[in-house]
Amino acid sequence: MILKNFDINKNINFYLFYGSNGGLISETINKKIKPFFTKNIYQYDEKDILENINDFKESILHKSLFDDDKFIIVNRTTDKILTFVEEIVKKKIGGIKIVLKSGILEKKSKLRKFFEKNNDTAIIPFYQDNTLTTINLIDNFFKKKKIRVSQKIINLIATRSRGDRINLYNELNKINSFAYSDQSLSLDSIKKLTNLSEEYDVSELADQCLAKNKSNTINILNENKLIEENSLIFIRSFLFKLKRLKKFKTDNIKEKNIEKLISNYKPPIFWKDKEIIIKQFKAWNLLEINSLIKKINELEILIKKNTRFSSLIVNSFIYDRIKH
Repeated sequence: MILKNFDINKNINFYLFYGSNGGLISETINKKIKPFFTKNIYQYDEKDILENINDFKESILHKSLFDDDKFIIVNRTTDKILTFVEEIVKKKIGGIKIVLKSGILEKKSKLRKFFEKNNDTAIIPFYQDNTLTTINLIDNFFKKKKIRVSQKIINLIATRSRGDRINLYNELNKINSFAYSDQSLSLDSIKKLTNLSEEYDVSELADQCLAKNKSNTINILNENKLIEENSLIFIRSFLFKLKRLKKFKTDNIKEKNIEKLISNYKPPIFWKDKEIIIKQFKAWNLLEINSLIKKINELEILIKKNTRFSSLIVNSFIYDRIKH
């Protein structure tokens, strides 16, 4: 059955927590499940269980009547663990609660389907925090710590967190330590202190540029200066995405449903990337794509001949793509 993260049911012993918000998954486990277990809390990776499957089954299926309840967390789970899960759920073993943690799972995932349809299991999706939720988390943190901050600082932290609660809390704690020596924090000091997410990588920069998302592209360029060794990586990433887009445009002549084309693409495209690809599809026609592919190939040659100025060349190329 499908639940929300605040609907933890004490009578259900098998959960699948999945999604991009790993911080909220950890927070839910720590606050809503772990307090009921003072000991016998175990964590495994799926890989460890599958490599020692018989020993793991033995430890669960032959639980002593004198044993305390166990809470088992299995990280990085995939469809590979489904057969084991089906067997354990069918046994209806008491005194054990198991939470499987996974990243993004598509609808066709067999593991996801099993947890959705089985009445003895529960599945909870954990999506990225929206801006309002993130701002409230930041605001409450600073109020609790009695640290004075401006709304601009709160907005900056919210923007940089990009919905990742783990990184958000790590950086808020870093700010808290810094604030012991200065209870009034400036915007400049927060800009220098925080690094709430991994730097926007060249793949995301290519995606936003190709979608003609001007504000997002400029924001990425402002946050992360392209260095020489990344210039060629960007060009090749951009070219790969451009050729993929050309295939969608070509196939679209016969199949008019772009979402169906994306769903059937090999290798599979994650659902979180579908929206940006649709924007790219609408931003370019086939003639423009062919012309841009030629331009990219010429640009790569130019960069190789002028490595000292490669970042300037790429920046100029990017701004030309988004200026209209």
